Amino acid sequence: MQAEIIAIGDEILIGQTIDTNSSFIATQLNLNGISVRQKRVIADDADAIKDALDSIASGTKLVFMTGGLGPTKDDITKKTLLEYFGGEMVFHESIYEHIEQLFASFGRKPSPVNKGQAMLPSSCSPVINKMGTAPGMRFEKDGVFYFSTPGVPYETEHLVEMEIIPWINSNLKKGTVVHKTILTQGVPESELADKLEAFEDNLPEGVKLAYLPSAGMVKLRLTSYHGTEAEARAVVDEQIEEIKTILGSVVFGAEAQTLQEVIGIGLRESGATLSTAESCTGGYIASLITSIPGSSDYFMGSVVSYSNKVKQDLLDVEEETLKNHGAVSKEVVMQMALGAQKKFGTTFSIATSGVAGPGGGSDEKPVGTVWIATAGPGGIKAKKFSFGNNRKRNIRKAALMALDLLRREIQKIEV
Repeated sequence: MQAEIIAIGDEILIGQTIDTNSSFIATQLNLNGISVRQKRVIADDADAIKDALDSIASGTKLVFMTGGLGPTKDDITKKTLLEYFGGEMVFHESIYEHIEQLFASFGRKPSPVNKGQAMLPSSCSPVINKMGTAPGMRFEKDGVFYFSTPGVPYETEHLVEMEIIPWINSNLKKGTVVHKTILTQGVPESELADKLEAFEDNLPEGVKLAYLPSAGMVKLRLTSYHGTEAEARAVVDEQIEEIKTILGSVVFGAEAQTLQEVIGIGLRESGATLSTAESCTGGYIASLITSIPGSSDYFMGSVVSYSNKVKQDLLDVEEETLKNHGAVSKEVVMQMALGAQKKFGTTFSIATSGVAGPGGGSDEKPVGTVWIATAGPGGIKAKKFSFGNNRKRNIRKAALMALDLLRREIQKIEV
C-alpha cells in the first residue's frame, strides 16, 4: 500500500517551523507496512492544496495532510477541502461538547471561533481529537482515502497513532514492509559501502539496503517488501546478522538506540562509574550522557576545562606539559583524563582537547584537530582525529567518537 504526505504551512516553507509531523507520520506508516512514496510541503493557499491533491500519483491509496485546521482566518484547509470534496458545513454537537470540556479543564469557555471548529464538511468522517479542539477528517474519493490532521505535532501524533492507523489496519488491506536498522560509529559511508559491496550484490530479491549518514554516525537500514510479515522479518534478521559479522565492532546498536544509552547499560551492568574532562566539546559529552534517565547511577560529574588555568587547577595538568606540547596534544589530554578520574574517583574517564574552529588553527594543528583520551582499568589511551572545519560538526563528531572509544573500553574491544 502506497501513501503520500502533504504538510501545509507557510511557516514551514520559510524555515520558521520544522516539519516534524511528516517524519512522525512516515515512521508510523512504515511500522505498519505502508510505503511512503512522496512527501511535500506546500503553502497555506487554496490553489496549492487543490493542485497537490490533483497531482497524487497513480497507485497511491492513502494521503495524509497536516496543518491549517486552527480556528483563525489563516487556517484555510477545512474550507478548501470542502470545496474540493463537495458537501456543506455541518455542526457536530459531540465535537463541540468535547471542545467545551477541554476549555473547562483550563477554567475557560470557548469563543465563537472555537465553536466554528465543530463545523465540518458533510463529505468527511470526523476523527475525534482528544488532545485538542480541531478534529481530524477522513475523506474518500475514487478509492483513495485522505486524512487531514492539525499542524500541532502532539495532536497529529495522537490522531495518527491512536485513531487513523488503527482504522487503516482494521478497514484496509496492506502490503508487507519490514524495516530494521543498525547503527555504526566512526567509519565513513564510503568505507562502509566498500566493506558491504559483495553483500549488497547478493541481497535476496525484495530486500534493499540504505545508508543514512549523519555527523559521526551512519545508520544502515534493511527493508524487505517480500512475502508475509513473518517471512520478511526472518529474511531481514538473517541479513542483519550477516552485516554484523562483516562489520564487527563498528556496529554499536540498533533502531533508535544511542551511544550514550549503550554506554549507560554497560556501566550499570558492570557497576562502573564515569567522569569527563572536556575542552573543545564544552560539556556536550556530559550533556549526552545525562540525557539518559538514571544516569546519576554511574555518571559522577564533569570538568569543562576550556582554559589552561582550569586544566592546571582542577585537573592537575602540568604547566610544563602545556608549555612544551600545547593544550591540543596527546600529553595534555591524557593528563586531563587522569585528572578527572582521580578527582571524581571513577572507574572510567573521557577527555577531549581540540581546535573546534572556525579560528584558532595552525599548520601543525589545523581546525578540526582533536585529541581524545580514555582512562580506565585497562590503562590510559589517546587518539588523534581530524574532523574538518565546521565547528558544530566537529563538536558533535568529537563527542560521539569519545563515547565510542569509551564503549570499546567498557566492552573490552581493541581499538
